[in-house]
Amino acid sequence: MRKENKYSVTRTAGERVILGIDPGTNIMGYGIIKVSGINAVFLDMDVLILKKIPDHFFKLKNIFEETIRIIETFKPDEVALEAPFYGKNVQSMLKLGRAQGIAMAAALHRNLPVFEYAPRKVKQSITGNGTSTKEQVAIMLQRILSIKSTNTLLDATDALAVAICHHFNSNSVLPQKRNYKTKIRGTQPRYNSWESFVTANIERVR
Repeated sequence: MRKENKYSVTRTAGERVILGIDPGTNIMGYGIIKVSGINAVFLDMDVLILKKIPDHFFKLKNIFEETIRIIETFKPDEVALEAPFYGKNVQSMLKLGRAQGIAMAAALHRNLPVFEYAPRKVKQSITGNGTSTKEQVAIMLQRILSIKSTNTLLDATDALAVAICHHFNSNSVLPQKRNYKTKIRGTQPRYNSWESFVTANIERVR
């Protein structure tokens, strides 16, 4: 379900907006923060509900369109996604990977740098414990961002956690018009074009 956002995002020199995404084909969460130096300010978070869409490919279409809408609304400088975790259900992994790829493609379509973080890395960045529960992550986010309540689904707070994780792990503002190859910092590769993603993941697109 789409909604009009009440925030008008403005930024001064040195500030940047980070969009965090928790991909999924049933529920996609997103969270947005504005960063200035070491300080982060909460802007918004919400979820895209896809459960009632019967066709898997129409779900992917909705993910692409909604990600583009969010980007056009908040005009983020960087996009951080949670990487799919590896489980035993191959079909679920395939669908989750597609959801992440579609969200990534939407960001790259808008020429935005993309960063990827493992679920354990996100939890460890927020709570100091890589095995924390979603509820524990949500509570810590309230303290970090001075949010009175997170009255929404945990997929939204998970996405917000990805944005904060990226904030904690990035050292400087990325140049916007620089053509660079993928670099690895810890567990998060970054891409600023579709070509750089394909080059770094050639075995995944053959």
